[in-house]
Amino acid sequence: MAQTAQFSEELQTFERHRQEWSLSHPGEFVVIQDGIIAEGFFGTYAEALRVGLKKFGVNRPFLVKMVWITEPVYLV
Repeated sequence: MAQTAQFSEELQTFERHRQEWSLSHPGEFVVIQDGIIAEGFFGTYAEALRVGLKKFGVNRPFLVKMVWITEPVYLV
């Protein structure tokens, strides 16, 4: 629950754009911090993480999230 509260602004930004992004960038990754979206979409998590670290640094967390219209469900 703490993680969700920590990223609430980032998740709200993602939700505002989910429909649009899921049509134009399905399966790609986006990087968001405090409502600021890093330029572009990325084909891999590693690439998105690298760009996030370069743009936002290591002092504050940022969200790296895969773009899907609905979240996949994994059984563990």
